[in-house]
Amino acid sequence: MRHRTLEDREFGPTRRPLFRHPAQTLVTAFAAAITVGTLLLMLPWARRGGQPTGFLDAWFTATSAVCVTGLTTVDVPHYWTPFGQVVIMLLIQVGGFGIMTLASLLGLVVARRVGLRTRMNAAAESNALGIGEVRRVIIGVLKVTVVIELSVAVLLAVRLATAYDESPGRAAYLGLFHSVSAFNNAGFALWSDSLASFIGDPWVNLPLCAAVILGGIGFPVLFELRREFRRPRLWSLHTRITLWGSVILLLAGWIFLTVAEWRNAGTFGGESVPTRVLAGFTQSVMPRTAGFQSIDYSQMNEGSVFVTTILMFIGGGSASTAGGIKVGTFFLLFFVILAEVRGEHDVEAGDRRIDHRAQRQALTVALLSVGVVVASSIAMMELAGLTLNQAMFDVTSAFATVGLSTVGTGTLPDSAQVLLIGLMFVGRLGPITLVSALALRERQHLYRLPEGRPIIG
Repeated sequence: MRHRTLEDREFGPTRRPLFRHPAQTLVTAFAAAITVGTLLLMLPWARRGGQPTGFLDAWFTATSAVCVTGLTTVDVPHYWTPFGQVVIMLLIQVGGFGIMTLASLLGLVVARRVGLRTRMNAAAESNALGIGEVRRVIIGVLKVTVVIELSVAVLLAVRLATAYDESPGRAAYLGLFHSVSAFNNAGFALWSDSLASFIGDPWVNLPLCAAVILGGIGFPVLFELRREFRRPRLWSLHTRITLWGSVILLLAGWIFLTVAEWRNAGTFGGESVPTRVLAGFTQSVMPRTAGFQSIDYSQMNEGSVFVTTILMFIGGGSASTAGGIKVGTFFLLFFVILAEVRGEHDVEAGDRRIDHRAQRQALTVALLSVGVVVASSIAMMELAGLTLNQAMFDVTSAFATVGLSTVGTGTLPDSAQVLLIGLMFVGRLGPITLVSALALRERQHLYRLPEGRPIIG
C-alpha cells in the first residue's frame, strides 16, 4: 500500500508540481512578472504621446523594475505617463517584496493556509530559517515594508510641498514613488537628474538614504533588532556581521569618496562644505544597490569609480531588497582568510565558529559572481566600445541590481542592453537560487577518498 507523503496531501496522489525545485519556481515567477510588466509598458497609454513603446525599451524597464535595479534606457519622468510610472512602481514593489512571498501572503489572506511547496518557495526567496516560520516572516515583512515606506513617503511629501512648491497631491505621489523605489533599493526617480537638484538638501537625501539602508540591511536583521535592540549580546552572528560590516563599508566609502571628490568640480567640488559632506555620504549609501545619484558619475575620478564598483559588487544584507554578493558573504570570506593567515583550523567570528558549509557556499557565490562580472565586462567592451573601468562599472551595476551608470544606458547598442537585461535577471535571482540549490542538493557520502594536497602558490 502506498503511503501518502506531504506532497500528496498538498497536490493529491496523482498530481505533481510542474517545478520540483523552489529555484525553478522563483525563476519562472520573476520571468512571468517581467513579461506582464513588458506588455503593460508597451500599451499606448503608458508612453507620453500615445505611441506604443518599443519592445526593447519596455522589456529593459520592466526587468529593471522587477529586479529592483533602476537602470533605464529612457528618461522616466518625460517618457512614461502617470500610468506607466505607476506600473513601474508596482513592478518595483512586487520585485522587492518578492514574487513568492507575495503569493504566500495572498494565500494566507484568501485561504488562511499555505501549502508545503509554497512554503518551500517562500522560504528560499525570503531566506527564512525554516519552513515552519514562513507565515510569521511573511506577515513581518509586510508590516515592516508598509511602516517604512509610508514613513519616508510622508517625510518626502512634506518637504516637497513646503520647500519646492509642489501641490499636496503631486508631493504625495512623488513621496510614495521615491519611498517605494528607495526601500526596495530600485533607484528609479521621477526627476531627470535623479537627486542632483537636491544635492545639498538633507531633508530629501537623508530619508531616502535611511530607506535604502533599512531595505538593504535585510528583514532578518530588522526583525532581530526589533526584539533585541537593547541587548546586543543576544544578537545572532548574522546580525552582527551584517550590521558591523555595513557600518564599516558605509564609513569607508563615505570618507574615501568625500576626500577623493572634494576638489572635483565635475561632481561636488564646487559646493559648500556641508553639501560636499552630504553628497559624499549619499554616494556611499547608494552603491548599496539603490541607484539614486546626486552627482554625475561620468565626471568621477577613476579611483572613485573603482571604489564605487567594489561597493556595488559587495551590495547589502542577505534576505534584503539589495543585490551584490552580500555583506555577510564578503566578511565571511574575510574571516576565512584571517583564519588561514593565523594558521587556525577553525574559522571563527566573535564567539562563534563558522560552519564549513557556509564557507563553501560563500566561496562559490563570490567566485561565480566574479566570473560573471569579468566575462560580461569583456563582452561589454567588445559590444559597446567602453573602457575597462566603464564596462566593469556598468556591468557590476546591472549584476548587483544597483542602477548607476557612467555612460548612460540609453546610449548603448541593443546588444549591450540585452546583456544588461540578462545580468539584472541573474543578479537578482542568482544568489537566491544558487544558495537554495546548494542547500537542497547537499548529500553525505558513506566513504571518504584519500587526502591529496596540490601545490598552492
